[in-house]
Parts: sequence; C-alpha cells; structure tokens
Amino acid sequence: MTPAELPPRTATRRGWRLQYLTLALIWGLSFLFIKEGLRAFAPMQITLGRVAVGAAVLVAVLLARRERLPRGHRTWAHLSVAAVLNNVIPFSLFGYAEQRIPSGLAGICNASAPLFAVIVALAMLPDERLSPRRAAGLGAGFVGVFVVLGAWASLNGHDLTGALMALGGGLCYGIGFPYTRRFLTGTGFSSLSLAAGQLLCGTVILAAVTPVLTSAPTRWPVTAVSCVVLLGALGTGLAYLLNYGIISAAGATIATTVGYVLPLVSVLAGFAVLGERLTWNEPVGAAIIVAGAALTQARPRTGRAGSRAAVAAASRA
Repeated sequence: MTPAELPPRTATRRGWRLQYLTLALIWGLSFLFIKEGLRAFAPMQITLGRVAVGAAVLVAVLLARRERLPRGHRTWAHLSVAAVLNNVIPFSLFGYAEQRIPSGLAGICNASAPLFAVIVALAMLPDERLSPRRAAGLGAGFVGVFVVLGAWASLNGHDLTGALMALGGGLCYGIGFPYTRRFLTGTGFSSLSLAAGQLLCGTVILAAVTPVLTSAPTRWPVTAVSCVVLLGALGTGLAYLLNYGIISAAGATIATTVGYVLPLVSVLAGFAVLGERLTWNEPVGAAIIVAGAALTQARPRTGRAGSRAAVAAASRA
C-alpha cells in the first residue's frame, strides 16, 4: 500500500492512543450490540442493518473526499466474494452463535481469525512461509481455543454448535483476509473505495436473501434498533476511519494489535452489562490465543504490514 491509498491523517502522533482505545472499545462492544439486537431481530437481519448503515457511512465519506467507487467487472466480482467471506457469512454466524453462547465467548472466538488467516495464506499466497515461530504460534493459538472452550469438561457448559459457529466466523475472516490481499490490494483503488464497494455488495446480497430466509420483525424496540445502527455506524463505519488514522500516525504493526485487545473488551462488556458468567479458562485461553496470534505475525516489511492492516480494516468493516 502506498501512502496515497491511506485517508488523510485522523490521528496525530500524540492522539493516536485515544483512537486506538476507542477502536478496541467499538469492536469489542460489537458483540454486546449483537446480543441486544437479537432480542428483536434475526441474525441475518442484524447483519443486513449493520452492513447497510456501514456502507452509507463509508459512501458519505467517499463522496465528501470526492473519491470514486471502484470500476471494472472483475473488481466488483472480487468485491462480492470478499463481502460474502468478510461480512455476510461471518457477521451472520456470530449472530447465530450468540443465540447459543455468551457474547464474551463469541468475542474470544473472533480472536482465532489471525490463526486461520495464516493457514489459508500459506496455501494461497506464494510469498508466505511457515517459520518455526509461526508454527509455534499456530500451535499455541489452537491450544488456547481448546482451553477457552473447556473441552476437557464437555465445553464447560457451553453449546458446541454455538461455539463452532463463532469459530466459523473466525475461519471466514481467515479465508477472506488472504483473498482480499491477493485479489483486491494493488488494484489501484483506494482502500476506502474498496471497503465502500465491498459493503455495497454485501448490502445488495443481504437485501436479496434476508427476506427469503427470515420472517419480518414483529416489533422494533428502540434499544435493539439503536444497537444495530451503532453496529453499522460505529463498528463498521467509524471503526474503519479510526483504524486508518492509527495506521497513518503510528504504523500498521501497532494498528493490527487492536484485535488482541478486542476479546478483553467483549468479555468485560458481557460480564458487566449482561451478567454473563465468566470462568477461569476463558480469560486464560483468550490470552493464549492472543499470544499465539501475535507469534504468527512475523515482523513484515513496511509494504506488507500496510497490506495486512488494509485487509484487516476492510474485512472487519
């Protein structure tokens, strides 16, 4: 990624730390917002709402900066696939998972995405190599998953299907990150343009399938509607801009570590707001997952670091 692809600096050298904490808070609270939205809406309806609102936010910013959406049938085809892998399926899976498991556990499972991304990247990207450090990180990360689920004690009372759904969301990100990096980075379009296009594709896809697969909501409580709007406007729109402000001010390597803080926020939010039960193995396992994921992220060259951060931002949008 070249500097021209990054939005203008929204974080100063002194102020990026505040934006870093804000971004971690927003992404960590996303699982709480999903849980609240499920009180009135089906998971796919929540996904449609957050993707549509997020698309509106990014398109508005795109127009304000007088940038254009991507062009070319091939690019839009890849954006559609990226939307399915990075937004449509994982967002919906986390919604279905949270019908069965606590929001904090869903947030922890989300931390598995970098582990899956490394495995897929090794198979998909010719410049990726499995170093001893990465192998150790993968091993530690999946041991962490085992610990989080309390697999030695029949999942520690958690629903297996729900946990697998949440891990499936992480797997989708793991496939979507390398796909986006291979087929969309380096196309000549700005990251903001690509992310806006991706969310527009996701909105169209969801608008077509959601009415077929779900029943219309019978009620629209203010709290549930507000949570869905916040998911889109903050977790999918503002979070993207914050992430690139951090990249611009502090570098891509620091920006990618936001994902390591996210599980802590999701667990604390679920415990404090929803009264979710917290057992010793969940924070311990989360720490092991985060440590393993950090090990898999070998120190990249500047260009590769920017590319990876771009992938993460567009995918979580």
